[in-house]
Amino acid sequence: MSPLGLSLAVGAAVLAAVVAYLLGRGRERARQRRETEAARDDASRIRKAAEEEVLNLRRTAELQGREQSLRLRESWEQEESRRREEVERGERRLVERAEAADRKSDQLDRRQDSLDDRARRLEDRALTLKAGEREVAATREDVTRALATARERLEGLAGITADEAKEELVAEMADQARAEAANQLREIKEEAQRTADREAKKVLAMSIQRMAADETAQLTVSVVQLPSDEMKGRIIGREGRNIRAFEQATGIDVIIDDTPEAVVLSGYNPVRREVARLALSRLIEDGRIHPGRIEEVVAKSEQDVETEMREAAEEALYGLGIHSVHPEIIKVLGRLKFRTSFGQNQLAHAREVALLAGNMAAEMGLNVQLTRRAGLLHDVGKGLTHEQELTHVELGYRLCKRYKEPDLVLNSIKAHHDEEPHRYPEAWLVTAADAISGSRPGARREMFEGYVKRLEKLEEIATDQPGVERCFAIQAGRELRVMVEPNRVNDEGMARISEAVARKIENELQYPGQIKVVVIRETRAVDFAR
Repeated sequence: MSPLGLSLAVGAAVLAAVVAYLLGRGRERARQRRETEAARDDASRIRKAAEEEVLNLRRTAELQGREQSLRLRESWEQEESRRREEVERGERRLVERAEAADRKSDQLDRRQDSLDDRARRLEDRALTLKAGEREVAATREDVTRALATARERLEGLAGITADEAKEELVAEMADQARAEAANQLREIKEEAQRTADREAKKVLAMSIQRMAADETAQLTVSVVQLPSDEMKGRIIGREGRNIRAFEQATGIDVIIDDTPEAVVLSGYNPVRREVARLALSRLIEDGRIHPGRIEEVVAKSEQDVETEMREAAEEALYGLGIHSVHPEIIKVLGRLKFRTSFGQNQLAHAREVALLAGNMAAEMGLNVQLTRRAGLLHDVGKGLTHEQELTHVELGYRLCKRYKEPDLVLNSIKAHHDEEPHRYPEAWLVTAADAISGSRPGARREMFEGYVKRLEKLEEIATDQPGVERCFAIQAGRELRVMVEPNRVNDEGMARISEAVARKIENELQYPGQIKVVVIRETRAVDFAR
């Protein structure tokens, strides 16, 4: 490009830039003017809105001020009215008090006048009494002289002196007082007996109602179910070596007969029988039956049964709230879980006795904890009778004494079989609870033949007495009713017969609980109206 052309191009570009600058500046000024006008319009609107809002606020404030002034005026008027009413009430009270004071003053004046009149009357009466006393004194002297004269005449007529007559009268009154005292004493004794019987029945009833026990009968045999009859041969083993090893290890007879899919374990030691049942069940379940395995399983079963018995004893102690019992006593107590008497489980029996005795002790305000402890341990010696020759009473007494049980427990163990006197009232409760637990219906089993023989023996003992017409054993042998001939037996004879029959029953029969002997003498007079 030539220099001239370049200069023209540069000049055109500069001119275009200047024109563009001037146009842009004009547009900017126009925009600024528009914005300024818009801002002025907004400011005008805002100012008008502010003026209107100020006017509204002023009107609202005026209205609120008027309302508040009205409320203050009404409140002031109410307060003024209340104060005016209080002032009026105060004035009325003052007026009433003034009137009451006036009335009281009038009453006091009238009372003072009445007292003055009474004082004058009393003075007059005192003067009259003094005169009367003088007359009474004179009359008394006359009466004394007349009595002395009459006494002398009576003594002369009766032939005895006044002192002798007084002594006879005193003796007669003493005899009469003794008779009345004897009658009253007899009535008191009868009332005390009736009250004691009623309270005793109430305590027993409430104690028995507070518990319910289930009894299960256990026999001298246990039955083990087999999966099949083929298992019987495996139990017997080659030439009977398995069954001999099992019987030698457990001390229990194994009876295998024609009973389908069952084996009977027989033995009088319930603990050993339980060990044998558990061991045989495990051997059958395992399937490996040989002498070595039998000894191993029997040893493990013995440990498990010992643990089960100890846990049963601890559960009984925990349920009764009894603590601090020696482990050896707990061990022997647990054996009662598999010990029975007349079909009654002895651990359940001991727990039942503890609950009954504790309930009765609570009703009578005695030591509940010691009573329950004595009730639970009263037959603990039965856990040792399979190992030692002494009675369960002596064994239990020695065991508890060795481990320092309280004297109440020791006395209850011996006293519940009358081997020593009851020294504590709680011991009587243990004996009563033992009789209730052993004699209540369903607690113990006995053979039907023995039951019938006992009833026949009861009736035979009663019919041996002279004057007995017939007798009946009722309530499962707990009561014996004896009917006597009224023309041969009087009231004293009835008491003699009842006592003789009761003593003979105690000497000749064995029975749980007690037997009530009732003698009945009946006289009938019969006539016909035709």
